[in-house]
Amino acid sequence: MAHPWKHAESSAKKFGGKLEDYLPIHNWFDESKAFLPDFRHRALRHHAEGVFLCERIFGVAITNSDGRQVPVRYIGEQHVREDLGRIPTAQDWLSEIRSARWMYGQRLGY
Repeated sequence: MAHPWKHAESSAKKFGGKLEDYLPIHNWFDESKAFLPDFRHRALRHHAEGVFLCERIFGVAITNSDGRQVPVRYIGEQHVREDLGRIPTAQDWLSEIRSARWMYGQRLGY
């Protein structure tokens, strides 16, 4: 899916309520597009740790406009699966980064 709005529509269909109930969570997953507007932005939050971080930020559950409580983890997992087909680990993403000399740090002369 290309846009948080579409993810929110999908959440409303799956869990009930209105898309506006879910939009803040889906916006959070994709807000890294603001500074990295291609698929690589997903490396920052589209993984298992990102799902758990989302739960810490938004709480264990939200109450949608139908009055139904929906686990935030389910919403996060749905977002990542819709984009990637599975929920990778942060290690899955990081292991694909090619190392460069600057990444090792430098010794400071003081």
